[in-house]
Amino acid sequence: MDQKRYWVGFNLARGIGAVRLQALIQYFGDAESAWQASPDELRAAGLGPKVIERFLEIRKSVDLDKLWDKIAAQGIQVLTWDDENYPPRLKEIEQPPPVLYVRGSVLTEDHFAVAIVGTRKVTSYGRQVTEELSAFLAANGITVVSGLARGVDAVAHSAALKAGGRTVAVLGSGVDRIYPPENRALAEQMMSRGAVVSDYPVGSAPESSNFPPRNRIISGLSMAVVVVEAGETSGALITAEFAAEHGREIFAVPGSILAPQSKGTNKLIQNGALPLLTPQDIMQALNLTRVGEQKAARKILPADAVEAQLLNLLNHEPIHVDEIRNQTGLPVEKVSAALVMMELKGMVRQVGGMNYVAVREVQSGYSA
Repeated sequence: MDQKRYWVGFNLARGIGAVRLQALIQYFGDAESAWQASPDELRAAGLGPKVIERFLEIRKSVDLDKLWDKIAAQGIQVLTWDDENYPPRLKEIEQPPPVLYVRGSVLTEDHFAVAIVGTRKVTSYGRQVTEELSAFLAANGITVVSGLARGVDAVAHSAALKAGGRTVAVLGSGVDRIYPPENRALAEQMMSRGAVVSDYPVGSAPESSNFPPRNRIISGLSMAVVVVEAGETSGALITAEFAAEHGREIFAVPGSILAPQSKGTNKLIQNGALPLLTPQDIMQALNLTRVGEQKAARKILPADAVEAQLLNLLNHEPIHVDEIRNQTGLPVEKVSAALVMMELKGMVRQVGGMNYVAVREVQSGYSA
């Protein structure tokens, strides 16, 4: 029996989120054992009476086999923390979603992703900027991430598809409940060149309280967040707040000081966001000018024992190439050649003066 069905079961239990589920799995060893635990065992694992009561109700009322079959019949993929293809950037954030439901495909190339978000009441100016920016990113191999909402989000997804690129939508509902309904056709298109994802259980309605939390996933999947237009209370500003927490770069498109749709973006710039003046600003700020080479290197050049040795040595503290050579005992030419290839793959980054740090989102995957 697939362990994932137990993760799906816990995903239905209100009050058991990332922290509690991680604690349960650590205590019981796996999700199945935790699911089948007695009330006394659950209490010993740290759950409170109310949470245990709600969990027992869910466990009694849900047939996991039928639920799993229903999910599979709809072509929905379930990713958990244990999956190799769980998005590595998302896994880095605090309390990443334990379960991610996917319609379509999340690929390794989606590691290079930028979020484009903004108001539902997009102006002609905002629409033009969004179309040009999204098309530019897509044409340069960057996956466009957004929330499938009316306005900026839908324009961003559509423009990425028209440019032949990939795009991912993060929903505030189950992936089988596309919202808003007028974007269902767009969502279907995205499933062939991207994905529609959610951490909400299958069947979840698009309730208003669901949308602010889903913005953390939009940010978590992305290298940077671009806010095109946003009023003073726009949900796009919540995405920017999550981006700040996640250490992502934040860009905002400057607009008229008289336009209500630009009050939020102009405020972001005032508070330190980078003003987006051209699409190239993103590529330069994120060092994405070589993304095509990096993607090709990932596909063509597999990691070897030397790369694995260097990756194990490197961390977030810069180390000079001479020190790397001293600690590994490898010839300098072999170290230098490996570092060049690893930088192309996005595994390491040179931070100046021949000093290198590891980019921990990428693992070598080499085993002797």
